[in-house]
Amino acid sequence: MATAGVSMRKLYAPCAAMVLVYIAYGGSHILVKIASDKGLNPLVFIVYRHFIAFLVLAPFAYLIDRNKRTSLTLSMTINIFLLAILGSTIHLNLFYAGISYTSPIVTTTFSNIIPSLTFVMAVLFRLERVNIKTARGGAKVLGTIVCIGGSFVFTFWKGPYVTKGMFKEPLIDVYKNQGSGHSSGEDWIKGSGLILVSEVAWSAWLILLALVTRKYPAQLTITVLMCLFATAQSGFLALIFARDLEKWKLQWDARLLTIVYCGVVISGVGYFLQTWCISRNGPVFTSMFNPLMLIFVAIFSAFVFSERLHVGSLVGAFLIILGLYLVLWGKKADHEVAAEP
Repeated sequence: MATAGVSMRKLYAPCAAMVLVYIAYGGSHILVKIASDKGLNPLVFIVYRHFIAFLVLAPFAYLIDRNKRTSLTLSMTINIFLLAILGSTIHLNLFYAGISYTSPIVTTTFSNIIPSLTFVMAVLFRLERVNIKTARGGAKVLGTIVCIGGSFVFTFWKGPYVTKGMFKEPLIDVYKNQGSGHSSGEDWIKGSGLILVSEVAWSAWLILLALVTRKYPAQLTITVLMCLFATAQSGFLALIFARDLEKWKLQWDARLLTIVYCGVVISGVGYFLQTWCISRNGPVFTSMFNPLMLIFVAIFSAFVFSERLHVGSLVGAFLIILGLYLVLWGKKADHEVAAEP
């Protein structure tokens, strides 16, 4: 019983951290939506947010990780460079490029496959122990399926409205300047392909990060180096695709707020918390919280854009939380084994 209590306490802090991370991600989606309507260039946005994260976190990494840092070998530097390529340069740039070719529902749909992709990769790389003959092993598999199924229900099944708009007019109307035209079939395929590769890169980032943190325990330093490399990589792309200096000029508006928020909260604190959680509980644990972002974005959209919730939203949210609970219950066994002498 004492061992079970210890194992559950080890899950409390990572669970709280991941919920906070995806609340922050939900807020960033709203801000990015507003800033994009104001003309924020995606490449410029990616460069600025990672550079701000680097400036903010570097002093803390120097002070906090002094006793954790080991010698940074060439192979470890290359691994962190690859982390920046997968989690920032490929994932973010392809994601924003894909959005321009397709609809928001496609981007949401492909983000729902991250837990399953990560689960399969983790099993292949032996980062996740699964014994489907046991109750807890079966709970991991079942919980993953239920969580993914809930995210698809949330996305595709609308049903009747269960709430009224919070306000008669949205606080911010980001749709007034958008046309009603539909993208062509060729654009849809191109956009879907870009977003699919983007989500595969994010799942691979979670796996590689788990491998890196096993050998290099200074998680804050890893985050700082990732942000530095991501700034350089996306900066190189920006020299080719975003040469117009007007795109780099910032004013006191929604674009600057979005860049600072995403730089400090998402690329800075968010990356670090995910790195910390992965080092303790593995990549599957972290990826299972991804569908929560659907719920938080829907809640924030109801307040900011006066969007209404459907029956499908509530049913999907229930399934997402149920699936997450099943996985966490299954993960409890891993901590019980680790706690045994």
